[in-house]
Amino acid sequence: MSASQPPAPAPGADAEPSKGTVIVTSLASDSHTWNLVFLQLLIEECGYSVVNLGPCVPDDLLVAECDALEPDMVVVSSVNGHGYQDGMRVIDQLRALAPLAATPIVIGGKLGTDDAEGANRAAELSAAGFDAVFEDGQDPVTAFRGFLDTMRHSGRMLDAARDGAAL
Repeated sequence: MSASQPPAPAPGADAEPSKGTVIVTSLASDSHTWNLVFLQLLIEECGYSVVNLGPCVPDDLLVAECDALEPDMVVVSSVNGHGYQDGMRVIDQLRALAPLAATPIVIGGKLGTDDAEGANRAAELSAAGFDAVFEDGQDPVTAFRGFLDTMRHSGRMLDAARDGAAL
C-alpha cells in the first residue's frame, strides 16, 4: 500500500445496525436450499440479521430455535409443493410459544401441487396464524419487501430507532 492510499476500513465499520433478527427456514419435507440462500440475501439487503436453519428442518428443531432465539420474524419457504401441509402442521406450535404469539410469521413459495386451490390455501394459512402468504408466481419479492416495510412501520418488527441507534 502506498502512503497516498488510506487503509481499508475495518469490515462492518460503517455498517448500519440490524433492524432485527429473522429466521429463514424450510420445513421437514423440503430439501431445497437455493430459495433459502436467496431469501437470506434479500432480507440481509433490507437490513436484518438472518439465521438460516437450512433445508429439511424438523418441526421440533424449528420450534426449539424460535424459542431460543426469539426472532423478530420467521420466514418459511417451500419449493416442493408441500408448504401448505407443512405450514398448517407447524403454525400452532410456533404460535404457542409466548415470544412468537405476536411475531410476524410468513410462508411462501410453492405451497401446493394443485394451482386451482391457491386462493383457498392462502386464506386457510392466514386463518391458521400466518401473517402473510406469498404464493409462487405473484411477484413474491415485491410483495415481501412491501410486507417488511409495513411490519417495520407498524412497530411489529424491531428497527434501529427502537434499538437505541441514531437515525
